[in-house]
Amino acid sequence: MTKENNKKQGKLIVFSAPSGSGKTTIVRHLLGYDDLNLEFSISATSREKRGTEEHGKDYYFLSLKEFKNHIKNDDFLEWEEVYRDNFYGTLKSEVERIWALGKHVIFDIDVSGGLRIKRKFPEQTLAIFVKPPSIDELKIRLKKRKTETEDKINMRVAKASAELATAPLFDVIVVNDNLEKALKETHDLVKDFVNS
Repeated sequence: MTKENNKKQGKLIVFSAPSGSGKTTIVRHLLGYDDLNLEFSISATSREKRGTEEHGKDYYFLSLKEFKNHIKNDDFLEWEEVYRDNFYGTLKSEVERIWALGKHVIFDIDVSGGLRIKRKFPEQTLAIFVKPPSIDELKIRLKKRKTETEDKINMRVAKASAELATAPLFDVIVVNDNLEKALKETHDLVKDFVNS
């Protein structure tokens, strides 16, 4: 993230939300629009792969030791210990890779990571918070995924309450109570931002 990179730096579009709010669905949808010129920022994590996830596509899966070495070497733009020994972060090299392609970076990251990026690049970042219609609806969506235990779901729901309190710190709050409406709203927001 050096000064001489400024000429070729694109914009940063951050999507954050409690787990189950639909942010990943929205981000995947936006990546389908060529006119937005977006490239997905692949986060690094120390957690185990889930289901059909692939290294270098869904996440960069690192061992706990590798992740901690990257922290020591100041290789992250932002990082967070989301749950005990479950680290997530954005490698600086990932953002530089995307900017080198002449594209804008789109993030699907947790609330604190999203706010850290906004603080580091206030003018270049559009931070969007995707809000579920309610905590009850969030719990239903998490159960439908069938990817986690009841304990994990309860942990995520508890965390969601704290995350919802940070929504006003974002540039925009999009309530995902109607997916089609949320997709159109986010497309318009991102299009205006990348063209500004």
